[in-house]
Parts: sequence; C-alpha cells; structure tokens
Amino acid sequence: MAMKAQRNAPAAMASAGSETAALSPAASLFHSLSDPTRLAILRHLAAGEQRVVDLTTRLGLAQSTVSAHLACLRDCGLVNSRPQGRASLFSLSAGPRLMALLAAAEGLLAETGDIVDLCPTHGAAARAAADTC
Repeated sequence: MAMKAQRNAPAAMASAGSETAALSPAASLFHSLSDPTRLAILRHLAAGEQRVVDLTTRLGLAQSTVSAHLACLRDCGLVNSRPQGRASLFSLSAGPRLMALLAAAEGLLAETGDIVDLCPTHGAAARAAADTC
C-alpha cells in the first residue's frame, strides 16, 4: 500500500502544480489591484474617461506616479487609452465586472472588519516597511 502511495505522489504533485499554474492569471489580477493608488485610479475611472492631468489633480499625486500606475493597469488589460489631441483619455476596459469585483472585495472587508490590513505579510505595516527599502 505504501508503494502505491509513493507512485501516486508525483501525479499528485503534478496536479498541484497544474492547479497552481491555472491560478496564476488570477494571482496576477489581484496583484495588479494590490496598490491603493491603482485602486483609487480605478474608482475615478469608474465615473468615466479621465486624462492624466484630471487624475493627478483629484488624487494629489505627481504626473509621473499616475502615469506609471496607468501604464501598469493598461498592461494588465484593466484600462484602455485613446488619444485626444495631445493627451490620452483613460477608461475601464471591463468596467461593470471590475466594479463588481471591487464591490465584492469591499463587502468582504466589511464582514472581516478590515483585519487583512493587520496581516504581517500584506497589511499596511508590511507595505510601509517595503516602501522604505
């Protein structure tokens, strides 16, 4: 019986590896949403198309910071851009689904009392420590 379990171990490990690989896009999606500035940008874009200058004014951030976050969101397929004169207008690429995902996250945070922000690995203190390095 032990021999059979040993023979099945590689198959189980391969299955776990393929499951992990299958979840990689979901992990990438959540990682793209893991920055508070990117979340704030998405909230503003939910109201409609925005220029970088509009977002910098509303968020009180440098143009380079907003542009870098928009580039990340665009590279992840979450926002679109289109030229308008010398500027670009940014919009959500999957607005209703993305907003539903964020609403579900807010609901989960309401149920858990935002305890995830105390997580020593991913919470506010961990992010602040990572920013100082």
